[in-house]
Amino acid sequence: MKKCVFMFVLVTSLFSYGITFGETRNDSTNLRTVNKHMVARAATTGGIIYIGGLSYLSFIWYSDKERVPFHFYNDNRGYLQMDKMGHSFAAYGQSYIAYKWLRKAGLNKAKALLYGGGMGFMMQAPIEVFDGLYKGWGFSWGDMVANTAGSLLLIGQELMFDEQILRYKISFSPSEMSRNAFGYLGDNLVENFAYDYNGHTYWLSMNANRISFLEKLPPWINIAAGYSANGMLGEFENRSYYYNYRLPDYTRNRQFLFSLDIDWQKIPTNSHFLRGLFAALNFVKIPFPAIEINSQGKVGAYWLYF
Repeated sequence: MKKCVFMFVLVTSLFSYGITFGETRNDSTNLRTVNKHMVARAATTGGIIYIGGLSYLSFIWYSDKERVPFHFYNDNRGYLQMDKMGHSFAAYGQSYIAYKWLRKAGLNKAKALLYGGGMGFMMQAPIEVFDGLYKGWGFSWGDMVANTAGSLLLIGQELMFDEQILRYKISFSPSEMSRNAFGYLGDNLVENFAYDYNGHTYWLSMNANRISFLEKLPPWINIAAGYSANGMLGEFENRSYYYNYRLPDYTRNRQFLFSLDIDWQKIPTNSHFLRGLFAALNFVKIPFPAIEINSQGKVGAYWLYF
């Protein structure tokens, strides 16, 4: 459920950033002076969103949890690291949005990376502290490493390449397990998104011309490598029962995927709205044919992988 909160913050920020401001095709040519009003609006919007998220955790999510002394929790093996992928993706998205927003407001690269590049890490770190204060949870160093990795993916690429060569993306579709788990993985799409780690896939997407070095393909065609996991009905091992229901037997396995993708921001448009919409869509991997290799050594193919 924590990841659902992270994604809520991310998607809300994406909407605010993408639809309200969008992105220019070459923002470096537009960064002449600092737009203090835009900086203030970015800080205010981000602050409101973040306070809202923390308030939800404090007054709703943790309301029925027992407060205990601060403690640690090692969940590094949990859900075959899918939870960690969610942490790093959310941190990357939050850092990307903050950095781009500050750049568009006129801050130079160094200041925008300093104040915005680590925003994903900074926004998620207090949530780990909350976890450390409640029974059934705990402060996870693994989560902190994942948060750091997500922010560093943004910062490192801007420092080395002056752009995001690798785009971090997500795709989701409710899994077979969620349909056979009697509500354990959620009873509706929103709950599935929060609880059904089997339905999540995280992708690194890169321009196809950079890989082929031919530069003959449309600039918006990407190649994507993805990671997912399947067969999970529990954090470390599968449960046999949920309430009085006997859960099906599944084999837990990792999935490595290869597919095509679209870099929406490489599609030319003069529409301010579409530029904003494309900026938001660029965090989502759309369905395409895909090849899968899983940890059991099996190879599969999909006409469309969601």
